[in-house]
Amino acid sequence: MHNQQPDNTLIMFVNGAGVAIAYVMLGLSLWLSTDVPLATKGYWGIGILMLTLSLVNFVKYRFDNQQRIDRINRIEEARNEKLLEDYVGDIKDAA
Repeated sequence: MHNQQPDNTLIMFVNGAGVAIAYVMLGLSLWLSTDVPLATKGYWGIGILMLTLSLVNFVKYRFDNQQRIDRINRIEEARNEKLLEDYVGDIKDAA
């Protein structure tokens, strides 16, 4: 079995760069806004951090669930294939 590299490296890089740029721009806008008190800026920063962590966990659990479903499907396909091989083998032995 070969460990193949997926072809989505460029897409992941572009998405990562977009996230980094968005965080930098958001940080600059919070830093440069003079009308907002420092406590409010900190509260917004913590909210953004928590939202980011929640989104990462959400995507991870969705990915893990999809892997679990795929694994179960592969096991069921292998079991069905084995049942078919045994059935065909029994018919050939009987003939």
